[in-house]
This record gives sequence, C-alpha cells and structure tokens, in this order.
Amino acid sequence: MPKIEEKQVIVQEIAQKLRNAQTAVLVDYRGLNVEEVTELRSLARAAGIDYKVYKNSMMRFAAKETGFEGLLDVLVGPTAIAFCDTDPVAPAKLISEFAKKHKALEIKAGMVDGKVLDVKGVSELAELPPREVLVAQVLGGLNAPISGFVNVLNGNMRGLVVALNAIAEQKQA
Repeated sequence: MPKIEEKQVIVQEIAQKLRNAQTAVLVDYRGLNVEEVTELRSLARAAGIDYKVYKNSMMRFAAKETGFEGLLDVLVGPTAIAFCDTDPVAPAKLISEFAKKHKALEIKAGMVDGKVLDVKGVSELAELPPREVLVAQVLGGLNAPISGFVNVLNGNMRGLVVALNAIAEQKQA
C-alpha cells in the first residue's frame, strides 16, 4: 500500500493535469479487454492525449483541490481519464469514436476550459470540427470582408477607367 506521501504526489499530478488540460474526458472502461485498452492507449498517445487510470479516491481529492467538484458524482467504479492540453476537441472526439466501435466503453463526464460537461456535452464537443478546420473557417470569415472591399475598390477603379476612356474617345472624335 503506497505511503501517504506517494499518494499526495499522485493527487498533485492529477490536479496539475486537470489545471493544464484544455479538455478531459472520464470513462468507465469496464468490459474492455486488454487488447482494446491497449488500442485506446495507442490511439490516445498518437493524438497527443494522456490516457490514465487513477484511483477514484485520489481523483476526488484532485477534483476538490482544482474546483471540479462537478466530477465527484461520476468517480465511482472503474474510471479512466483522457487529458489534452493542446486540443480542446481531441479527447472527446477520440473517446466518442472509440465508444461507438466498442460498446463496453462508457463516457461518464468531461471538462473543457474549466467547465464540467455531462455525457451530452462531451458528445456535442466531439461533433465540433478539428481545430485546424475551425481556424480555417475563422480566417475565411475574416478574409471575406477584405475580399469584398477589394472588389468594391476594383469596381470603382474599373468604372473610373471606363469613364476616362469614354471621355478620351469623345475628345478624339
């Protein structure tokens, strides 16, 4: 049995990950076999997601310490947590897609930017497009008014050139 100091180190590790994470998703992995858990860990690692299993008691202490008391109700039974501090959509998307293929994996809750999400919230988060697509959409939206402004300026210039050309032709005649 780990000493109290070792447990405190683990609680601090969990608390630090909760503070740094843009997103975390908690799941009940009961019913997954070793091969499926290994596959999930491998997919998570490849996506830059930290997937860990901690004791619920230690997760409860970390949740209280970080202000995520909303997670306390789901910290019963086997619980694993997927953290990501770089992409707010990746854990929800990965876990949701994996859960569709492996019915034994059950999403319990999640958190994004300091707010606790229920199962429905995690599903909605998973439906968002990837970060790169969102950035492209925002940049496209910002670019549209500029393009319109350039077209208006070009239209005025074209009109001016046509008018000047007409005047020049009139004077030549």
